[in-house]
Amino acid sequence: MATVFKAKSNSGRSNKGDTPKTEPIRNRQRVLILSSRGVSSRHRHLMNDIQAMLPHSKKDSKLDTKSNLDLLNELAELNNCNNILFFEARRHEDLYLWMSRAPNGPSVKFHVQNVHTMDELKLTGNCLKGSRPILSFDANFDEKAHLRLLKEMFTQTFGVSRGARRSKPFFDHVLSFTVADNRIWIRNFQIIENGAAKVVIDEEDKSGMSLVEIGPRFVLNPIRIFEGSFGGPTVYQNPDFISPSTVRAAINANRAMRYNTRADAQLLRKEKLRGAKLPEDPLNKVFE
Repeated sequence: MATVFKAKSNSGRSNKGDTPKTEPIRNRQRVLILSSRGVSSRHRHLMNDIQAMLPHSKKDSKLDTKSNLDLLNELAELNNCNNILFFEARRHEDLYLWMSRAPNGPSVKFHVQNVHTMDELKLTGNCLKGSRPILSFDANFDEKAHLRLLKEMFTQTFGVSRGARRSKPFFDHVLSFTVADNRIWIRNFQIIENGAAKVVIDEEDKSGMSLVEIGPRFVLNPIRIFEGSFGGPTVYQNPDFISPSTVRAAINANRAMRYNTRADAQLLRKEKLRGAKLPEDPLNKVFE
């Protein structure tokens, strides 16, 4: 006890020649990842792949409700998390992603499209679990206000700072965010040195490094940005977004219209055949 007391008392004193001690910067970012009931196997594998990419994340059990999303803020507070990734499944085939900054917001709702998991792609790239990613953003993120906001939210959610829980203090993969067709395309690449001596393959490429895709890959279509966490005033709304249920309804209506047209044509043909009179055969009089 005396040794502990002496160490505590000497820690507060500072000699003239001693430099003041600064506390190490600690990353307080935590990401809570969970899903709703009704997710498919592909959606569940995508969620597991994203969790493997984020060493500072925590996974929780499935949420039973889809209407009262304010419970997610309480779950984030219980798990000591300030970022939330919530995967919401609709009709067992549509996947929506909520990305929120708990507890005060903002929050974004995306429609997830073109999902390809790591097991499905079977790519040659690989990276160490827990390593920190380099976030690469397209230049289009700086052109519009809502894209700048999304860039900052992606940085806080997917960025792993040094000293985060269960993270390695080096970089070996790149997370790419690209804006194309009013959607955000996300890819994951491994950084590979070309040979032990960094042999330069291309004369213009003096770094001797290349990128190999790891996976997963998916596309996010932003629907709406809210000021608060899972609610509040609308900051941005995508005017070009069409819900997948509306698209399926239009496809089914087109199929029904084509079927009705074909059925009416067949009915008209039968009526014409029924009302038509065949010409008499002249040989019938010969064999009477």
